[in-house]
Amino acid sequence: MKKILFAASECVPFIKTGGLADVVGSLPKYINKDEFDVRVILPKYMAIPQKYKDQMQFITNFTVNLAWRSQYVGLFKLDYEGVTFYFVDNEFYFAGNHPYGYIHEDIEKFAFFCKAVLSVLPTLDFRPDIIHCHDWQTGLIPVMLHDAFQDNEFFRGIKTIMTIHNLKFQGIWDKKAVMDITGLSEYYFAPDKLEAYGDANYLKGGLVYADRITTVSNSYANEIKTQFYGEGLDGLLNARSNSLTGIVNGIDYKEYDPATDPLIYNNYDAITFRKEKSKNKRALQQELGLDINEKIFMMGVVSRLTDQKGFDLIDYVIEEICAEDTQFVILGTGDPKYENLFRHYEWKYKNRVSASIYYNNERSHRIYAACDAFLMPSLFEPCGLSQLMALRYGTVPIVRETGGLRDTVEPYNQYENRGTGFGFCNYNAHEMLGTIRYAKSVYYDHRREWNKIVDRGMAMDFSWTNSAKQYEDLYRYM
Repeated sequence: MKKILFAASECVPFIKTGGLADVVGSLPKYINKDEFDVRVILPKYMAIPQKYKDQMQFITNFTVNLAWRSQYVGLFKLDYEGVTFYFVDNEFYFAGNHPYGYIHEDIEKFAFFCKAVLSVLPTLDFRPDIIHCHDWQTGLIPVMLHDAFQDNEFFRGIKTIMTIHNLKFQGIWDKKAVMDITGLSEYYFAPDKLEAYGDANYLKGGLVYADRITTVSNSYANEIKTQFYGEGLDGLLNARSNSLTGIVNGIDYKEYDPATDPLIYNNYDAITFRKEKSKNKRALQQELGLDINEKIFMMGVVSRLTDQKGFDLIDYVIEEICAEDTQFVILGTGDPKYENLFRHYEWKYKNRVSASIYYNNERSHRIYAACDAFLMPSLFEPCGLSQLMALRYGTVPIVRETGGLRDTVEPYNQYENRGTGFGFCNYNAHEMLGTIRYAKSVYYDHRREWNKIVDRGMAMDFSWTNSAKQYEDLYRYM
């Protein structure tokens, strides 16, 4: 039995700020239990719902040295849906309502977490063959494993994988402060290790010392080796490209299933969507106060409202997007200028634009189920989960061909009757607008073709089962 330990800063259902939590919460459930024993270790945040804290059992506590500080480490355990979760307890670091705060606090918090993860291993009845680290918050684990822990026989031979969920976030802080916090020697703060552009960089340390590097789609794995997408680490990623693999994320097909989803108005499947899907559209139009008209083209967005997600493109041509033959439904929060942009257009076109400037899980499911098309014009997108949900619900994605969007949405080709969505290549507002207009022309004038695009989309399999097999292959290879 091969033993794998996932180390991460967030995980569904305990704590979530983004897609990382979905991956860490879902993937272990789908990995073959007969061959792999996969467990997960997380911080025990105060913000974790009480119902989960009540089920945790205390295992042990001790102190670890973090440079000159001596810190308490408590360890709790919880078995949930067939997976064992460990929680590292320290109220000084993990208090508060949110998992992340100011970066200088997070730098120390996650240095402590990395040290604690390695320090608790000898107290468990579980010695992992591989520690699978997720994002910069766990970047020091491969570094520390290489450092003081190598003196201990127990740790020799433990391999590490570093998974990049979004290269933009790297855990960068002042080099002197990080030396003081971590207690790592000056040796580690050279340009070929943790140092980057004068600062210390946690993710870089993980990428240098991990045995393998993965990222969340094939295209993104290639893109991050270029200057545009490389966020300053393209040189290192090229140097390590023989250890770099891209594996597309999945989504939980039980949770996102239009045939059984309790959050949508009207269930349907790949066979009944032609009749039943439009009932969701009418119900959503009524709920949002839009004109009730099942024939109108309805396009949805569920997203963080940021530049990364391509909202500057939408800003340029929003007047044309909100044309009379289109309804536009937005859900999400983010940059105030985009929040206010959508509020203004909802005020201006009350009957055809709806802006919900908050996040609500139930409404997101209803948007996936009701809309005809789903817009994702991202500047960069490591994997993206929204387009996978849209395909599952028979809502046609309109995407910019980058990262995971390129790997999961095949652009419609009218001559070969192929494709599951619409794509545009250049980061250009008018190219996006042209693609939206093309999608509308197919929707209005070639309805049979549109339904075939939906058929093909709903037939795709982006469940975790697929991705889990690729991770299993990687674990075996290591």
